[in-house]
Amino acid sequence: MARNRALLAIDQGTTSSRAIVFDRDGRPLATAQRELPQIFPAPGLVEHDPDRIWRDSLAVARDAIAQSGLDAVEIAAIGITNQRETTVIWDRRTGAPIHNAIVWQDRRTAELCRRLRDDGRQPLIQERTGLVIDPYFSGSKIAWLLDNVDGARAAAGRGELAFGTIDSWLLWQLTGGGVHATDATNASRTMLFDIHRQAWDDELCALLDIPTSLLPEVRDSSGHFGDTAEGLFERPIAIGGIAGDQQAATVGQACFGQGMVKSTYGTGCFVMMNTGEQAIPSQNQLLTTVAYRIGGQVTYALEGSIFVAGAAVQWLRDGLNLIAAAPDSEALAREIDSTGGVYLVPAFAGLGAPYWDAEARGAILGLTRDTGIAQIVRAALEAVCYQTQDLLQAMQADAGAPIELLRVDGGMVENDWLMQFLADVVDRRVDRPAVTETTALGAAYLAGLQAGIYGGLDEVAAHWRHQASFSPSMAAERRHELYEAWEDAVARVRTAK
Repeated sequence: MARNRALLAIDQGTTSSRAIVFDRDGRPLATAQRELPQIFPAPGLVEHDPDRIWRDSLAVARDAIAQSGLDAVEIAAIGITNQRETTVIWDRRTGAPIHNAIVWQDRRTAELCRRLRDDGRQPLIQERTGLVIDPYFSGSKIAWLLDNVDGARAAAGRGELAFGTIDSWLLWQLTGGGVHATDATNASRTMLFDIHRQAWDDELCALLDIPTSLLPEVRDSSGHFGDTAEGLFERPIAIGGIAGDQQAATVGQACFGQGMVKSTYGTGCFVMMNTGEQAIPSQNQLLTTVAYRIGGQVTYALEGSIFVAGAAVQWLRDGLNLIAAAPDSEALAREIDSTGGVYLVPAFAGLGAPYWDAEARGAILGLTRDTGIAQIVRAALEAVCYQTQDLLQAMQADAGAPIELLRVDGGMVENDWLMQFLADVVDRRVDRPAVTETTALGAAYLAGLQAGIYGGLDEVAAHWRHQASFSPSMAAERRHELYEAWEDAVARVRTAK
């Protein structure tokens, strides 16, 4: 391989930290991964150890380079993609976090968000940020940290602290504390960023009593974010791209045309539609967000967020011990013709789009004496498909145009049974790419654009490769019957009617 032609992606997710080295054609050369322990201080609370995230991210980056057989001089640039909304505040002088990271799934700020809604703040926040008021987003998490960590608010007022989502935290560490920045996609998930002006909003910051000195500089998703500090790798490597995980997957799936839709199945499930230069305000409880910003040009998207997808399978494995490994779920689902009327509503962290019910909790409904492990496992998989249909219906209504094709990615899409059931439930063709780890691939592409490996998005799109398609084959009557029963199951767990 020619020198400076490979790309390193650091993909820091909710349940693992991963690094992948790609060649210029988007083919993975080496992968390293470490599982990230989850911290649950109380029901509904989810935290991560920021120092563990940094140590593991550096370790997998080094391991991936070593396994690729390349040396650092052959890596043109690093791209970073990250679990979005997860919030870290650290001391600018020491680099030490003031508290564990508060994870996007965490619901501790539900009461604060309820007060904001009751005070009539939703229209203002939605107009400027494209978001609904929910504990999901970073803004209320920042406020909680400032109010609940001893001395934090005073230190923030003196300019001694820095906030970041995980991309900013890793960038700070990779540059030895030299760069405090984020990109427009991550900024757009804070509930503090005006997506139209592309700037932090003073009024929204004041609403949550967050000093703007705490916030990172907002940059394009592709650009020079700095170089890695001496000693981390054999030589300093340029950091050329940053995007939140779902936006990175949109790039990795080459969804560059207006109306193109991708759905990522990881810990959660996230459906994103490219809406081009138009920021479409949702009438159906979806989010209007930044898909990517390149060369100062903003591309917007409609997004639907499902908090629990693969996490439900992880719960079946670790919480209930019903399966030994996630792939076992496919074999169990194939063993039976149906769940026998069993529905699992995985509202472990409330319900995301299009319901936005922070107080809802998970339930298994329709149990009978005949219900066994296979029915419960299959119900968990089916729930992913029903939730995707929830989002596609809302998205199609907002966009005013039909969605005929869905590009899918993430770890769960290797399950052929699940992909066929998905196509049946959403009644659309489902396309799976050759590289399903498109989140990391998108981060690599953004870095490659900055490094000059790709001349533009058209060249990136030319690398997308199809691996398999799944076409709907279920009778319409059966599809409607199953989905109506799902809607009834969701209604039973909702608290916000």
